[in-house]
Amino acid sequence: MTDLNTQIEETVKASDVVLFMKGTKDMPQCGFSSRVAGVLNYMGVDFTDVNVLADEDLRQGIKDYSDWPTIPQLYIKGEFVGGCDIITEMTLSGELDTVFNDNGVTFDKDAADKIREANA
Repeated sequence: MTDLNTQIEETVKASDVVLFMKGTKDMPQCGFSSRVAGVLNYMGVDFTDVNVLADEDLRQGIKDYSDWPTIPQLYIKGEFVGGCDIITEMTLSGELDTVFNDNGVTFDKDAADKIREANA
């Protein structure tokens, strides 16, 4: 398990934004993963996608690593931010914009505003 934790740690620190998801950013395999990947893609965020369906050990390992029971899981600058519900709430409140700004992550502010307008 230690090797897997090391692998996960290296993955979350290798890119500014990492999404552990079911499927890929181009072909999500569940609605929750699709929602988070869709938000990130729409906002133009450059992120690394990690398909947990490709590795059963990783699928459980990321849950153990974060102590969070569900997938997807979003990491920004090596820190766990949340799953689908949390990312959705943060997007709609503008809090995700703040996290991106605070961490130097480039995103399309107009696209973020459009998401909020469409869900107002």
